[in-house]
Amino acid sequence: MNCQETNYGPGYNTILPSNPAYSGIGGDGTLRMSYLNFYPGHNYNFHTFYVSYDSYFQFIHGGAGIYISNDYIGGMVNDLRGGLSYSYFLQAGEDLYISAGLSASVFNRGFNFNKAILPDQIDAMGMVSHSSSENLVNTNRAVLDLGTGVVITMGKWFGSFSISHLAQPDLSGTGSSVDHLMRKYLLNVAGDYGFGKKDMYRIRPAGAVEIQGSFISFYEGAVLETQFLSFNTALFESNNKTVDMQAGFSFKKEKLSIFYNYRFNIRSGSSLLPFSLLHQAGLTFLLNNVEKRMKFKTINLPQL
Repeated sequence: MNCQETNYGPGYNTILPSNPAYSGIGGDGTLRMSYLNFYPGHNYNFHTFYVSYDSYFQFIHGGAGIYISNDYIGGMVNDLRGGLSYSYFLQAGEDLYISAGLSASVFNRGFNFNKAILPDQIDAMGMVSHSSSENLVNTNRAVLDLGTGVVITMGKWFGSFSISHLAQPDLSGTGSSVDHLMRKYLLNVAGDYGFGKKDMYRIRPAGAVEIQGSFISFYEGAVLETQFLSFNTALFESNNKTVDMQAGFSFKKEKLSIFYNYRFNIRSGSSLLPFSLLHQAGLTFLLNNVEKRMKFKTINLPQL
């Protein structure tokens, strides 16, 4: 209710649209696919499909990526987004690595009011008539969107900062300030610690802060990883007094990883949010291996 766009959350499997500096940060060429079902069980018909590919390319001394997402909102609004990203890798010290990225994308918002029911179509008996004094036009609006970000890796920790919607594109074309996409600021941080025999188990603490206009949200969580399985949990809070919890798992076998997350509401500041907030399922697949003797530190992103 606070955002002008679908928010996928701070998970690393859908982070490329928010921070282009993550392009190729894992080294190998990786295909990521996600399906998100928002507010399940309430027939809101709110779905998102996401796919991206990114890899390290030696001839550009960095990473590059491409992503496409489609937000299907209630059968009447459709947000289609696609973009390209580039990140330049730099070793700034013995154990200090920096990745700086830029992205350019197209944000297309379309409408389909064929099944819309307006207030003046409902009579006193609650029946729906099929004539309205208001004429809604199915229109499309496409705008150019830009973003930038940086990732800093040092020791067992890495952090990132990004700014999305740099030009604050106008989604309506009317010039109204409320229809401009507000800049979104995202700060992520995560660690990586091994324990057990030969560090066969790993704990990955993680956190993030996100600001867009007057909306502020932050989360803290952790991922427990083994050779094939990982489990994650995270607590989400925002300045509208909403508290959410997320739990999930992933299974990895050679080049394929399958994951699932479920987020639910603990406290709703507006008392409007349902208990179930979203289901997310997807997979990542390594399409090509990259030469490991590179002059930068790759990051095994947390499965969160």
